[in-house]
Amino acid sequence: MTLDAVRESRPVWDPLVRVFHWSLVACVLLNLFVVEDGEWLHQWLGYGAAVLVGVRVVWGFIGSRHARFSDFFPTPRRLLQHLRALRRGDVEHHWGHNPLGGLMALALMATVLALGVTGWMQSLDAFWGVEWLQDLHEALGEALMPLVGVHAAAAIVMGRIERTRLVKAMLTGVKERY
Repeated sequence: MTLDAVRESRPVWDPLVRVFHWSLVACVLLNLFVVEDGEWLHQWLGYGAAVLVGVRVVWGFIGSRHARFSDFFPTPRRLLQHLRALRRGDVEHHWGHNPLGGLMALALMATVLALGVTGWMQSLDAFWGVEWLQDLHEALGEALMPLVGVHAAAAIVMGRIERTRLVKAMLTGVKERY
């Protein structure tokens, strides 16, 4: 596919959204593949991830157009409309997140934030060694990885279906339709 084949492009993801995304990817991957559970680096990467999500939540209300939750909040109506269009084979174009992408973004942010909170709670005297909290933290960590896998696969598949370069857009900030 040459650049001549690009029909339309538009700046979509601002620098804060892209830095948030790739920094969160780094925190998650480092905690998954490099750092041992319970190590100080595991804890600080978790706190860093939670802070990133906190900043992103604020940006979801005051940020650029496609960063705002109002642009992609997955209401039941939006989700149903999108799912029906997919089932019919209609390709809906969304410059920002499509409704399923919005749902996934919110699910990922909620899971990372819950991991940060449950991890922090384990450091408090009131919850030190509490088994249900440790189990919840571990279950959230195990739930995060399938979510990440579905997110990554969906970015590739939906990019093909919608004829957009989603992964490239998360690097450059410019979404291209071809």
